[in-house]
Amino acid sequence: MSQAAEVRGGERFEFGKNWESFLRVLDEPRIREAQESLRSMIGVDLRGKTFLDVGSGSGLSSLVAMRLGAARVHSFDFDPMSVACTRELKRRFHPDASGWVIEEASVLDPSYLARLGQFDLVYSWGVLHHTGQMWQAIENVLPLVAPGGGRLFIALYNDQGSSSRFWLVVKRIYNRGWLGRALISAIYVPYFALGGLALDLLRFRDPLARYRDYRKLRGMSRVHDWFDWIGGLPFEFCTPESVFDFCASRGFELRRLLVGRGPVRNNEFVFERKGD
Repeated sequence: MSQAAEVRGGERFEFGKNWESFLRVLDEPRIREAQESLRSMIGVDLRGKTFLDVGSGSGLSSLVAMRLGAARVHSFDFDPMSVACTRELKRRFHPDASGWVIEEASVLDPSYLARLGQFDLVYSWGVLHHTGQMWQAIENVLPLVAPGGGRLFIALYNDQGSSSRFWLVVKRIYNRGWLGRALISAIYVPYFALGGLALDLLRFRDPLARYRDYRKLRGMSRVHDWFDWIGGLPFEFCTPESVFDFCASRGFELRRLLVGRGPVRNNEFVFERKGD
């Protein structure tokens, strides 16, 4: 089923439309924060390496890989508007980069993945849990990591038990149509905003700082992440242990893990592929 058909059927959030809006606020400080975040997490020098961006979204991570000196960057996404966003960033910053390829494709398409080859770093932040077949998507990206030191960096929603199941219901309502979007937005955008305001006032902090400082989280925008969260369907989640066991049984060693706290957090994993 196409992305457009899934959106019409209420089965998928329009991630690309949210990313298109995010590009309007993307500036140099955000790019620098995203660059430092990726550099510190992966633990390897990207200069001269190959980088695969699975579900490129806004294209920011691919842009960062280019800035960190990757020799080849391959970006793809299932959402046509996300592909357009990635191409827009290439147009702005690297219009003549022949080593940066951008395509529309699905991580669930084995024939497409089979022709990509292998990469020094395979990156997929907050994407595979939005495919509708998360474990199959993880299985599909593992062979794309070069053996003998290639790395896989993935971020997946943490299983929060009943809280995660509650949010799945919220997301389904949001994606049912304009009435669902209006209802959920009217409830949860004020909930997030006023909850943050109250917390800041109780702690005698500048309420605007939480919005200014949010860019330190991979260059992201708090408001755009709110909509990604309340609407992000398909939606799956997992425990850190289940991901570790899954990847370890397939020849991957865990190099770094950041466990997300709270209902909207991702667990971030960096694995290294063993072998020659």
